[in-house]
Amino acid sequence: MSIETTVDGQVTTITINRPEKRNALTKAMYVALADAFDAVRTPIAVLSGAGGAFTAGNDLGDFLAHEAGDRTKTPARVFQEALLATQAVVVASVDGPAVGIGATLLLHCDLVYATERSYLQFPFVPLGLVPEFGSSYALPRRVGPQRATELLLFGERLPAVEAAQLGLVNEVLPDETALRKRVSERVETLAARSARALTATRALLHDHTDESVEARMESESKHFAELLHDPDTVATLRAKLDRR
Repeated sequence: MSIETTVDGQVTTITINRPEKRNALTKAMYVALADAFDAVRTPIAVLSGAGGAFTAGNDLGDFLAHEAGDRTKTPARVFQEALLATQAVVVASVDGPAVGIGATLLLHCDLVYATERSYLQFPFVPLGLVPEFGSSYALPRRVGPQRATELLLFGERLPAVEAAQLGLVNEVLPDETALRKRVSERVETLAARSARALTATRALLHDHTDESVEARMESESKHFAELLHDPDTVATLRAKLDRR
């Protein structure tokens, strides 16, 4: 199974386990991730990737085969909505590449811990697409408009250490062993807190009544769907797939 879920006391751990493809996400995996987050009943959820990668983003072969028509109802969008809707404190444990949606979903996690070899990458514009998961809305508010523009237009790798300096990562650990230990420590500390206090505080932190990430996601989805049928974008994606 490419998406594995375990529950231990106050903590649900969701693992993307497709290391042979750097945990690239297929349509079926998005469905499984959405189901996993919908099923979370613990106050804490840990999201990680297996085998030295967080996730390389979309599986381009699967993406080109399935993505067409109304993008607002795709499995990827269903997963995004499930992550936004969860009441659990979401802790991301990142080892290796976090590319595309692997990077944008981190903007919606509550805590992010990463190894030194990890990096974030927003490669949408180089692929002929636009950012998704509300990242064109959230990223400028997190790192400032100039830095966000640079990250989104160029799509270059952002090393974990630099991501931490920008406030996108809480802490950078030397290797996977240290990462697991630190995440375990942090989660253990949270699990000892009042579950109601955790979920209520998270709800307050996520209450943006005068803002709307959902509205931005809707706008992004429309542009994304239009660009997905652009011949230049299709050619770019197929060339990328052929190189892999």
